[in-house]
Amino acid sequence: MTPATGAPSLLIEQLAFAYPDGHQALFGVDLTVERGERVALLGPNGAGKTTLVMHLNGILVGGRGRVSIAGLEVSAPNLREIRRRVGIVFQDPDDQLFMPTVRDDVAFGPANLGLRGAELDDRVEQALRTVGLTDLADRPPHHLSFGQRRRAAVATVLAMQPEILVLDEPSSNLDPASRRELAEVLESLDVTVLMVTHDLPYAAQLCPRSVILSGGVVAADGPTAKLLGDAELLAAHRLELPHGFVLDC
Repeated sequence: MTPATGAPSLLIEQLAFAYPDGHQALFGVDLTVERGERVALLGPNGAGKTTLVMHLNGILVGGRGRVSIAGLEVSAPNLREIRRRVGIVFQDPDDQLFMPTVRDDVAFGPANLGLRGAELDDRVEQALRTVGLTDLADRPPHHLSFGQRRRAAVATVLAMQPEILVLDEPSSNLDPASRRELAEVLESLDVTVLMVTHDLPYAAQLCPRSVILSGGVVAADGPTAKLLGDAELLAAHRLELPHGFVLDC
């Protein structure tokens, strides 16, 4: 299945979802992310961000509305392809790294798709080169620093050649150098990015557009600098810039 010509990377239409205990997490969310965009998904805890992300690859289903990835609807018959197209990088890289070496981890997904031999080797090499870990390919993941493990987790997803890369709090627990190294990787990618984060400076650095999700609805959607420059908007949705941080507009 190839992406539909002209279709956005992500299209969410009137997505509503309630958990079995009756908690309503989403109330008719509409969101379009075009190919190649880098968008930050911001919002306080409990806003519905995780619930929304779990709809992108079919972990959660059964609510009202529609989600499609590059024109392919997220539904049971399409889940195998959808989960290839939607690459989710978890907050804890150890949730994604479980093989004896970094190379094995990066190869795991494409190998499960049936890639073998030179084609698989090329795919793995390209992903490792993109994140700057070629020289650490044969190391056990647990011998890497935390920042290196996070980049290795990104490589495992890039090796699947996703339509959209979803990052859950990518800057959390990173030292300044690792934070910069990851930012350089993300800025270099030719892929759609949806970054879920509380780190507003990182959103300002990496994502020209931001969406604020609050109370299960889209409260704001626009240029990141404009949204982060609106103190009343941030306060209304329990978002705060670090003390002394100045937006580079």
